[in-house]
Amino acid sequence: MEPRIELLAEKKLVGKRIRMSFSDNRTYELWRSFMPKLSEIKHRINSDLISMQVYDKLPDFINFNPAMKFDKWATAEVDDFNDVPGEMETFMLSGGLYAVFNFKGSSAEAPKVFQYIFGTWLPRSGYALDDRPNFEILGEKYKNNDPDSEEEIWIPIKPETQSKLVDV
Repeated sequence: MEPRIELLAEKKLVGKRIRMSFSDNRTYELWRSFMPKLSEIKHRINSDLISMQVYDKLPDFINFNPAMKFDKWATAEVDDFNDVPGEMETFMLSGGLYAVFNFKGSSAEAPKVFQYIFGTWLPRSGYALDDRPNFEILGEKYKNNDPDSEEEIWIPIKPETQSKLVDV
């Protein structure tokens, strides 16, 4: 599974968030509260949904701590922040370099994909994880918990820093 590397422009997002960890996964609760309000979001630029993770500090996916807390967002992209529905918040996703993986399969298979991304692809890629949110774009081919579901996984990256040259 090889990603495409893409330079993302900043995005304006409107949605809901919930504090959680991987061991206390509240994703279903978040989306269950978000989806009935989706039609209230004005100025959407497309029909895609964005599931986003915002970490307090850059996560260590090699020595993974499933109890680490983070903000999980359910959002839609908009072209302006006017008329934000009650109970929703805005988020400005800063632009930058991303590795974009096309994932096909059910959400039950996702942990294996993320293990590959962070445990195999990233260490060999020439890139390092950047301290920005990672997210998934749930487009027209997304079908919750369906083996034929398709989504894009966006991982923030930056070029690995060069080792300091040693004077000889």
